Order: sequence, then structure tokens, then C-alpha cells
Amino acid sequence: MAPIRDGIAALTDGGVEAVAALASEVWHAHYPGIISDAQIKYMLVQRYDPAVIRGELARPDVWWFVLHEGGVLAAYMALQLVAAAAMKVDKLYVKPALQRRGLGGRLLRHAAAVAREAGCGVLELAVNRGNVNAIAAYGRHGFSVREAVVKDIGGGFVMDDYVMVRKLDGK
Repeated sequence: MAPIRDGIAALTDGGVEAVAALASEVWHAHYPGIISDAQIKYMLVQRYDPAVIRGELARPDVWWFVLHEGGVLAAYMALQLVAAAAMKVDKLYVKPALQRRGLGGRLLRHAAAVAREAGCGVLELAVNRGNVNAIAAYGRHGFSVREAVVKDIGGGFVMDDYVMVRKLDGK
């Protein structure tokens, strides 16, 4: 079993389907009104098909983590090394019923620790510009908007995001 720190453990092959199911739950609860149902379905297949997750687990520059709370899969996060000094929080989602309990903050602290261990001085992430609650939450955790980007993701869809960054202490 992978070492656990602050209730957070590395995702293993046996947990992939549970993460995919939680992703579907979170996305269908959170994104209507921000992006279309068709885009939600498209992005879930593109990013959370178990084969996609397993492919990322095999990569040396991507790390997936899960957080269990009270025996329940409460949240997950994926990190990606994007530059010698930058780590991207590629995915960070908390089960809707367990939001606003500090779980996202625990994952962000873990991301900062992983980034420092990898020699990174910056955390970055992309967040939909219409996702005002997440933007505010990231701001409370020291992130600021670096730029706005629109990225074609195929299927007739785009991601209309802010790229947010946070410099890490001690780097």
C-alpha cells in the first residue's frame, strides 16, 4: 500500500474505477450551467476513462492521489510536472456532499509538498472562468490569475480558463 500523508495516498490501479465514478458524480453536480451537458460527457470520457487514468499512472511525470474521509473516497487530485520548476494541479475535485470541509486545502498542501520534493517553486492550475467558487477558493490558497486562455479540446468544445499560479515558500 502507498504511504499515506494527511489522509492522502497515491492512487493505485484498484482505485481507478472509483475515481472515475467520483469524477462523474462531481462533474454532473458542479458543471451544469458552466459548460454544456455534451461537453461534460465529452470531457469525462477524454479525462476519466479508466484506460486514460491507468495510462497516466504509468507516466513518470504524473501523480494521482486520493483522499478518503470516514472510509469514503472523498476527493482526488492529479499533478503533472510541466517544467523544471513548475508543477500543475491538473485535477482536484471533492465529493459534493463533503465540500467546504477543508479537503481541497489538504490536497493543495499535499500538492505543494510534492512540488517542493520535485524541486519546483511554482504550482499552477487551469480553472474555468465561469467557476467563480473555485477561483475564489484558489485565491484563498495563494493562487493568482496569470492569464486567460481558450483551448480547443476537440469535439467542437473549448476550455475557457484562467491559468492561476502560486509561488511556493522555500523555493
